[in-house]
Amino acid sequence: MGERFGAVLTASLSVLFVEAVIGVIAEYVRGQTQEAPFLPSNGLGLGVMVIAAPFLAAVGAALGVLLTIIVIMPLLAVAAWLGRAVSGREAWWWIPATAAAVTAPPVLAVAVLAEAGHLAWPGAWLVVTIALAAPALVARRLLLPDRPPVSGGAMFGSVALYGTLAAVTAFTLAGIALYSGIGYEPPQLSRVLVAGTYADAKGGTLVLAPDGTATATRVDTFAFDDSVDSFEPQVHSCTGTGTWTYDPADGPYSQQVSVTIDGCRHGMDSWSIYGTREHPKLYVYIGDPDSWNVYTVRRD
Repeated sequence: MGERFGAVLTASLSVLFVEAVIGVIAEYVRGQTQEAPFLPSNGLGLGVMVIAAPFLAAVGAALGVLLTIIVIMPLLAVAAWLGRAVSGREAWWWIPATAAAVTAPPVLAVAVLAEAGHLAWPGAWLVVTIALAAPALVARRLLLPDRPPVSGGAMFGSVALYGTLAAVTAFTLAGIALYSGIGYEPPQLSRVLVAGTYADAKGGTLVLAPDGTATATRVDTFAFDDSVDSFEPQVHSCTGTGTWTYDPADGPYSQQVSVTIDGCRHGMDSWSIYGTREHPKLYVYIGDPDSWNVYTVRRD
């Protein structure tokens, strides 16, 4: 009994690890398709991730063990019982059917609370069902009495081989998709398309007139003040008039909108562009760009 438990645990953890790797790749691709300002690589954040990697791996393994004991093993037992009770014998398809039935209520509840779209929750339901059914199906092979016995070590080797192939395939497909242009790219604008009224989320507005004049009303500007806090930029409200120019530079990511407002305590510097062609957004970094903090105004 102990050997079978260990074999099932090993098989399940192996599959969950492969799923986690593929999930990270899929989430990275999804993130690249989302509308977002350009944020440079954060060296400090990457360093922290490298240092924390062993701890994260240990936490992931512990969660995998709990998931296997609390969800995967009961899923195997319930699917086997349903197969015998309904059709008189076990069948592999009872596992995904049971997983789909068990995961539907909690996934739907989360989707309702998160106000997800009508297509989002079926997709999430499918992903969760597959994520639970895959390790259960692999572990089921270890429990079949009419098949040649397979040790946990042998199953781990098979999962490692085919899992590596699956991860490499996912990575390759992700690279092809991003290279083909599936990722988000800021709209390439012009002086005419940039002109308009922009607003932040706090009532501030920035009006860029077609004739090159600019009017700011309670727009935030940021500057470091050593007398207050040498690490956090101080926020100052800017109201006044001035001028603006548009520089197309070398492409969507480098185009800039320079705004100069007379009478403001601190300059606005240059604004970068993202959003869409119909609803562009201007943003400036708050403090160090590596902090990933930005201030955004949007044109409706």
